[in-house]
Amino acid sequence: MRNQSTRKLVILGTLIAMNVVVNLFLRIEGMAPMSSVLNIYAVLLIGPFYTVVMAFTTAVLRMVLFGIPPLAMTGAVIGAALAGILYKWRPTIYASALGEIIGTGLIASVVSYPVMVWFTGVKTNLHWFVYTPKFFGATLIGTGIALLVYNRTKHLPFFKETQRLFGQK
Repeated sequence: MRNQSTRKLVILGTLIAMNVVVNLFLRIEGMAPMSSVLNIYAVLLIGPFYTVVMAFTTAVLRMVLFGIPPLAMTGAVIGAALAGILYKWRPTIYASALGEIIGTGLIASVVSYPVMVWFTGVKTNLHWFVYTPKFFGATLIGTGIALLVYNRTKHLPFFKETQRLFGQK
C-alpha cells in the first residue's frame, strides 16, 4: 500500500513540476494554454480530485516563485474543478474539455475581474469580461493540444497503469 501511495505522490509531483515549468516557457502574453492541456489530461489520468490539487499547487507555486497574479489561481482551479465535475458525469475527454472551456474560458475569466480589483486595490473602468478573450482563446488552444496528446498516449502502458493506480479505469 505504501508503494502505491508513493507512486501516486511522485506522479502528482511530476505533473505539478511539469505544469509549472511548461507554463513558464510555453505561453502567450496573458495566456497559459498549457494549463488547460494539463488540466484536461490530468482529469483523465489521475482523476478530478488530484487534478484540482495539481492545479491549486501549481497556481500557488507560480504566484510565489514567479510573481504571477491571482489569475493563475482562478483560471487553473475553476477550470480543473469543472473539468473534473463534467468528467465524473460523463467520463470522456470531451466532457473534461467542455468543463475546462466553460470553467476557465467563461466562469474563471469573469471571476478574475473582481479578484484582480481586490488584488490590486484599483477599481478600473474595465468590463467584467476583460479577461474572457484571452482565457477563452488559451483554453481553446489548450483543448486542441490536449486532444492530440491524449489520442497519442491513451494506449501507452504508462497511461493505463497510472489510470488504474488512481482508480480511473
